[in-house]
Amino acid sequence: MLNAPDKRLALQAYEEILRLIQTGAAQPGEIVTERRLAERLSMSRTPIRDALLMLESEGLLIRQGSRGLQIKQMRIEEYMDSLQIRMLLEPPVARMTAGKMPASKIRDLRAALTNLLASPESEADRELVRGVDEELHGGLALAAGNPQLAQIIQTLRRQTQIFDLRAMPERLEETCNEHLRLLDAVEAGDGAAAERAMMEHLQCVRDSIIAKLTRR
Repeated sequence: MLNAPDKRLALQAYEEILRLIQTGAAQPGEIVTERRLAERLSMSRTPIRDALLMLESEGLLIRQGSRGLQIKQMRIEEYMDSLQIRMLLEPPVARMTAGKMPASKIRDLRAALTNLLASPESEADRELVRGVDEELHGGLALAAGNPQLAQIIQTLRRQTQIFDLRAMPERLEETCNEHLRLLDAVEAGDGAAAERAMMEHLQCVRDSIIAKLTRR
């Protein structure tokens, strides 16, 4: 079992490697090794090793025998399967969270979404957009009060985040407006409206991907 300092270093390494994956600095299909990551992140190999085991357990890394670990390449079929599971889990979670999310959290999220809407889509910082999205969906899952369910949703979301973003349609304005409607329902304590808003949001994501694929 890791002691407290080792655990902190492992979590720090985990967050740094996760950021490399989410931002595309480390590409799907790339082989990652303890040595190269230790050099890149200026860390020792022990916390890197622990972080890689955590990422492997979440399905973000795939072991390739003696070659090491490979960043998962998510196919569109796998992405859609994960999205379908999210559609089963996240709308009921939104209902459970209605009236429970702290007012300060809602205020901060609403301000961030409003700022994103005020920026031209071409100038939007992709990492910032992902961060707001993570704060909203992750915050809802945590506020529901079921840590195991929140962990499952987080794992599903992180797996879908490594899907090749170039294949994803841009829907910044639509997503921000959908999220704002969801926050309105959560703030009002309207569980049915929150559940409906989350389902509509995820359905719009799914439909936009299908529409893009059929136009190819």
